[in-house]
This record gives sequence, C-alpha cells and structure tokens, in this order.
Amino acid sequence: MSSVILRGGTVVDPIGGSGVRDLAVRDGRIVAPRAGERYDREIDAAGCVVMAGGIDLHTHIGGGKVNLARLLMAEDHRQGVEPIALPGNALELASCGTCAPGTLATGYRYVEMGYTAAFEPAMVPSNARHAHMEMGDVPVLDHGAYVMLGSDELFLELLAQGGPDLKNFDQIRDYTAWTINASKAMGVKVVNPGGISAFKFNQRKLDVNEPHVHWQVTPRQVVHALARALKELGVPHPLHIHGSNLGVAGNIRSTLETIEALEGLPAHLTHIQFHAYGTEGPKKFSSAALQLAEAVNANPQISIDVGQIMFGQTVTASGDTMRQFAQSGLANPRKWVGADIELMAGCGVVPFRYREQSFVNALQWVIGLEIFLLVKNPWQVVLTTDHPNGGPFTSYPHLIRLLMDRSFREEQLAKLHPEVAANCALKSITRELTLEEIAILTRAAPAKLLGLPDRGQLGVGAAADIAVYREKADRESMFRTPEWVFKDGVLVAQAGRVTATPVGGTHFVEPGYDPIIEKTLRRHWQDRAAIAFDNVAITHDELCSCCNGGRLLPAACFSGDAA
Repeated sequence: MSSVILRGGTVVDPIGGSGVRDLAVRDGRIVAPRAGERYDREIDAAGCVVMAGGIDLHTHIGGGKVNLARLLMAEDHRQGVEPIALPGNALELASCGTCAPGTLATGYRYVEMGYTAAFEPAMVPSNARHAHMEMGDVPVLDHGAYVMLGSDELFLELLAQGGPDLKNFDQIRDYTAWTINASKAMGVKVVNPGGISAFKFNQRKLDVNEPHVHWQVTPRQVVHALARALKELGVPHPLHIHGSNLGVAGNIRSTLETIEALEGLPAHLTHIQFHAYGTEGPKKFSSAALQLAEAVNANPQISIDVGQIMFGQTVTASGDTMRQFAQSGLANPRKWVGADIELMAGCGVVPFRYREQSFVNALQWVIGLEIFLLVKNPWQVVLTTDHPNGGPFTSYPHLIRLLMDRSFREEQLAKLHPEVAANCALKSITRELTLEEIAILTRAAPAKLLGLPDRGQLGVGAAADIAVYREKADRESMFRTPEWVFKDGVLVAQAGRVTATPVGGTHFVEPGYDPIIEKTLRRHWQDRAAIAFDNVAITHDELCSCCNGGRLLPAACFSGDAA
C-alpha cells in the first residue's frame, strides 16, 4: 500500500492529541513521522484542519424500510429532471435522491463531507441479510447495524414467563446474544419498547409503566432487561433506545422514566429531540430541553444523539408502527406505508415537510439545538439528524455551523414562527461549540460508544481514516467540502470529487451464549416464523459475500469488571 504524509496541518484529535504537526500514513494506518523518510505522496496541509473520518452513529441507510421510503418518494429521486442526469464523475455510477438516496449516492455524499463510517440503527433479524447487502452496496463507508429486540413476541413471552424477579434472565441474555450473533449486529436497538407488539393488539399508546395488554409486561421491564443483558454480555455499545411516546407533547415524562428504569445501567437514547417535549404554554407544546439536559448531565452512563430536524422535505422511516400510524394524517405528500414484520417488528414510512413558519416544527428545531448546547459533556452527545427522519445527512455542515456560530444561529432563529423566536430559551444561549467539540460529536464519541478504539482518532496505530478541511470562518462551507479524504490510507475524495470507491468493511460483535437457548429458538422459528431456523444465522463467509467482499471487522466484547 502507498504511504502519505500531511505536512503542517492543525490536527484536531480529542483522543490522540491536538496541535500543528505532521501526520504520516503507511499501509492504511497512522504511523509516527520520521525525519528523512520517503513517502509516496506529500501534501501541504498548512492552513487546514485535520480530523479523523466522520462516524455517523445513527443513520437509516439499509433495510426494508429504507427501500420502502425510496419507492414511496420517487419524486425525490427525479428532482424534476427527465431523464435523470448522469454523474459527471466517471467513478460514480448513476444514483440519486436526497431524502432517501440510493445506496451509491449515500456513499458518495457521505465521503464528500469527510465521513468514513455509518451505522444502520434498525435491522430486523429476519431481514438481516437484506440490510447487510444494502450496506455492502454503499461504497467506501465502513458500516454496521443494531438488531431490533424488545417488541418481538418471543422476547415478550420470555419476559412475561420470568415474572417480577426475572427468574429466567439467563434465557433472555442468551437469546439476546444469539440474535446479535445470528444477524451479525453491532448492538441492540429497542423501538417503542413493547409498543410495536402492543399496537398489533390494538393498543394505541404504551406508557413506560403501562402493561402490554396481552403479555402484561411494561416498557420499563423491557428496557431494563435488555440493558442488563448487554452489560453482562460485554457488548460495547449500550442499549440503543427509541423511547416510548415519540413525538407526543409531554413525552419528557416518558424519557425521564426510561432513564429511571435503567437503574444506573448504561444506555444510549436516540433521536432524543423527538422525546423532549413539554405541555406548557397556550398551545400545550413546549421545550423540555432543559429537563432532558439536566438528566443527561446527572447520569454520565447515559449518552444521546439528537435527531436534529432541518427545514424542508424529508421522509420519516421507522419501526415504530404505533407512532407512524398516529402521524400518518400529517403526511406531505399525502401518502404513507405501514407494515407488520412477522412477529418481530413493524415499519412505518411517512413523508414530511418541516416548515419554518410552523409553530411545532420551529420549536422542534429549537429543542434540538438547545439540547446540543445545554448538555455539558460533549462525550455524551452524538451529532445526528436521525437521517432521514429529522432531515437528510447532507445537512450536517449546516447543522455544524448552527452549533459553532451564534450570530448565524440568531439569523436563522429570526426566520422562524414569531412566537417561537420570541420566547425560546435558545436565544439566550451564548455557547458556541469548538472544533474540538465538533470532533468529539462527529468522530471520537461515536467511536468510543461503539467500542472502536482505532477509529475516530489519529494516534499512532489508528486506522488512516482522515478528513482534511480548509480553515474557513464559514463553517458550513468548510465542512461541506474537505480538501482531501482518506479511507484506510487511500485518497477517496478531493475537493468534493470522489477519487476512489473501495469496498467498506463490516463492524459486528459476537458475544458468547449458552447454545441450549437454540432449542427454544428452533421451536419458536419453526412454529411461528416464515424462515427456517437453520437459515437464520449469517456465517462469516456469507457476511463477506453480502457485503461485496469487504473486510470483516469484529469488535471485542468486554468481560468482567471491564463491562
């Protein structure tokens, strides 16, 4: 492999150390530069900011619901052009879309912004092959996924059988581990705990302490059991929680009750902006960002991603059938899709347009920014828009400018619904995030939360995933088009143009479990599922094939006290 040295750039690396220095790459890894050593390529990075490649912890890029979103939003792919314009870059194959872009366009657009890894947050076990094949079709990016548990009928049945003392916890833990192994996942995602199943029994809501009408278990029990299982298994990424009552006024109570239900166990609360709403004011809809931030600040074992909304057209795609059904009347354009996925999960796809002059949408925009700026420890926060739910990932540079530039933020605030602009707490928040904090939110924190010690940093031995940005006062322009982007030491983009399209690797974990659980699983799959049990688990060879021959990147599980 080739060698590269970046001379004189300002390295911003919260883990490996920041400062003006040379950065050397050999055989796909960061190495210590040595005087007089020859390199295949030398780059003058003076006047540039050098960061590790970006890592998107939560972005919907593969799986059934993503394809449904693409099919539903055909106009998003045409963008008024007939016939569809072909790319001008010979390295790029035809692919398009903004709200729900095709797999190829997803990779191209991420790399052009300096991102080198992305993680799909909602993979269903019965659909895992499809999800891996789609992610494998995304060029350049390393990838992984979190498998969905907590609304599947077998988990709820086991939880109900265990009783208040959860006497069968070993069974639940082994089921969790088997599912992660079989689907080659990076962790576990729970969506509206128990709520997807409850919706099938005609429940239209499920509060944290409310029993499932059939199984008589509560979301509190679901969350605690899964969080405990992952901790005991040593899975690096804590339980990824899409909480109860998404989008409902007053749902801050559900969010705080979910944190209480964890009883000190680590967890990651995802797209938290959609779960931080109060009921104050004449419209009975208000920001609860301060309450949420206080809870996160008081619980260092909790991490969050924000799910910032961005104004304009998007499409919401979620496993939360209960909440997507409730929101379907607000679809824009007026069409939507809902689906049941056997006895495991659900799916709802609802197009939506966020408008600056809508009181609710404007307040949602404000709430997300307030959360970013009120949480004290940047290591507990990850930058996301919950692509495409809050907005497309291509809006990240704009979001970064909002967080770093108070005057720009105030200009945008003035364009909003006047009641929101006049009364929100955001207008009095003076904090501006630093480059170091942006590097944490977009690189270092995601890598740490995923248990990837050689990613998200630029220390010696780290993977040579590097983004080099020309220093500019306009942070949106700066972060939109890096000067150079390297993936494993290979130059993959330069000045906004893709220069190489290597196949990305697949991250996954393989926690141990007692194989006796397979007797229970075999009975369940044979009696109730459409896929034969012997065909469920994905082997290493098959995973490699699914992912276009990309490298397999197993992450280590912790054990004992380290967990």
